[in-house]
Amino acid sequence: GLVRDLVVSILISYPEWTRTQEGLDLLRAEVAPPLAASGPAEMAALLAGLDGRFVAPGPGGSPARGRADVLPTGRNLYAIDPRAVPTPSAWALGWKGADAVLTRHLQDQGDWPRQLVVDCWGSPTLRTGGEELAQALALMGVRPLWESGSGRVTGVEVLPATVLGRPRVDVTLRISGLFRDMFPAQLALFDQAARKIAGLEEEDAVNPLAAAVRIDRDALMAGGMSPGTAERQATARIFGAAAGGYGTGLTRRLATGDWQAREELGAAYLDSGCHAYGLDLEGVALPALFRRRVGLADALVHIQDQRETDVLDNDGMTQFEGGFAAAADLLGNQPILYHVDSAEPERVVPRTLAEEAARVVRGRAANPRWIEGQRRHGHSGAASLARTVDGAVDLAALAGAVTSHQVDSLYDAYVADGETWDWLAASNPDAARQILDRLEEALRRGLWHPRRNSTPEDLARLREELA
Repeated sequence: GLVRDLVVSILISYPEWTRTQEGLDLLRAEVAPPLAASGPAEMAALLAGLDGRFVAPGPGGSPARGRADVLPTGRNLYAIDPRAVPTPSAWALGWKGADAVLTRHLQDQGDWPRQLVVDCWGSPTLRTGGEELAQALALMGVRPLWESGSGRVTGVEVLPATVLGRPRVDVTLRISGLFRDMFPAQLALFDQAARKIAGLEEEDAVNPLAAAVRIDRDALMAGGMSPGTAERQATARIFGAAAGGYGTGLTRRLATGDWQAREELGAAYLDSGCHAYGLDLEGVALPALFRRRVGLADALVHIQDQRETDVLDNDGMTQFEGGFAAAADLLGNQPILYHVDSAEPERVVPRTLAEEAARVVRGRAANPRWIEGQRRHGHSGAASLARTVDGAVDLAALAGAVTSHQVDSLYDAYVADGETWDWLAASNPDAARQILDRLEEALRRGLWHPRRNSTPEDLARLREELA
């Protein structure tokens, strides 16, 4: 609060606060002008683009991560230098995030996690400089090495177990298609780190990754595989969609309702994401090994670095986190789903997926102030409500992370509230119909048990009125 008041000149710094004044002078000279120019620059660039004229280039990234170089906005974005990922600042935040996850797990479970799956996406990597990848490396006990001057990553350094003060974590990356396409050097970096950890002479309790590799390698060799191939496949720790493929294999099934049991959704996640990447592994399908990584995982870690979207309106989060939960359930595993909120870098908060969903339902989705704001947006605001119901029903189906009473909250806010429903039906009948469809699906699948006995009849009546 003091810093905020100083920056906006509510308070004036004391003369003896020389370093504070230097910082304020720097902000006002180098940050304030391009920040103030961002609004006009956005409009000018939009008009230039629509007119087919040149739009000046500028780096992509998040100003909230200290990226003052992205100001002023309104420029034609280009990506960061992939050779500098993860950046030192991303490493610092990744180490902090890893510590937060480990501490939460230790407090809740009474033991360190041994095996984790970490989601790694392309867009967040562009915004944060590689925070997800850095957190995965930190969990394993590996530090990137940077070239002096250029800041490019040249390799990794394995931190001694005595320095970590805890066991290493066997980390598997579940990458998005965009990350695979944009960051091949980072795939090689993580693969190198995993193979280095697998080659360490450490006790099984200290190095679960090496212990798991030995078990898998011996099993593959017992099946007739050559030692070199068995070693390479056993150390695979990067999995994703097939080359040229994207997503989790769940989009169509969830959109059309083309599934009968959660097991089908879990199987689709496993089939889609079983392709391994790394040295001599360019999308090779290793379904049995991917199933082992999911089936033995103590938890999933998914990092959310900004607040523009959340788990109920981002189908990527829904499908990656919920799909993993469904797959693990199919394999007889009940891992914890950690949704790590790093939108405020100084306060990284790991929550369970259920905790995050409850927070979003109460804080945004069923909040009258948010709904009132969406009503000002007319047709697109109604679509936002429908997208929220989609996310809630999908998360309930995939992971059971949205409970019946939370669906009740959405029903009360969107449908039972006459004023809101009238606006939905008038401004976007398709969105209103979609909300009814998903609520009826939740009823039919046993995901929602409404408080009111009359709810099924009310849904049918409203559908007739829409027709």
